[in-house]
Amino acid sequence: MPELPEVETTRRGLAPHLIGRRVENLIVRQPKLRWPIATALREQLPGQRVDDIERRAKYLLVHTMAGSALLHLGMSGSLRVLPEATPPGTHDHIDWRLDSGQVLRYTDPRRFGCQLWQNPGEVHELLAGLGPEPLSDAFDGDLLWQLSRGRKSAVKLFLMDQKIVVGVGNIYAAEALFAAGIHPARAAGQVSRARYRDLAAAVKRILAYAIRRGGTTLRDFISPDGLPGYFEQELYVYGRTGQPCRNCATPIKASVLGQRSTFYCPRCQR
Repeated sequence: MPELPEVETTRRGLAPHLIGRRVENLIVRQPKLRWPIATALREQLPGQRVDDIERRAKYLLVHTMAGSALLHLGMSGSLRVLPEATPPGTHDHIDWRLDSGQVLRYTDPRRFGCQLWQNPGEVHELLAGLGPEPLSDAFDGDLLWQLSRGRKSAVKLFLMDQKIVVGVGNIYAAEALFAAGIHPARAAGQVSRARYRDLAAAVKRILAYAIRRGGTTLRDFISPDGLPGYFEQELYVYGRTGQPCRNCATPIKASVLGQRSTFYCPRCQR
């Protein structure tokens, strides 16, 4: 699944092509994604000018005077801006036809993404109750320490809880825990305030760096300009089972937490 840096990369790539442009109409070839294409989106978006594009967690909000389109890439979705005459492929489900002569094309082989609608002044139920953004001042080690008191669940699952902090998915949680020297299975309530400060700093540093480098290249992710990201080549633990730790040469181990694979160094993380 595209994670926060991939979604932010997408937002930045789309912004120059969408902001200030008018959406003339929608071409829907496949209305059934994770949820059916919102009726309000079909009715309200055509004719509107795009005022801004915002990322909230792993969602994109395309703001107009009439409301906001709420987009999620799901497991394998991508958004690209293409010439209007570009023939659609098998998995090209939705086009937004723009007054620039281009289309915003949504491609999703697995159809786990969504295109929904948020009315002005409202917060969509998918966004309600989300925690702070990890790159904001509202997120820090003190917050993690306060919210973790008494929790017995694994610290990795705690860090990936969207009510605690948004957008820290499997890859970046594993990498940040390694950088902070914290074993992913350690109980969240047993991590000290000082180590949570290290963890929060690692989350911010790694996410910011991944955004600068274009996100993590996964098999299903292509950025809006058609180029893959570059961060995967620099991962320290994720997907490196059996390979030597870049710090101490101990083989990286893998385990399962919350039905997700996790990777760690048994010597560097405790």
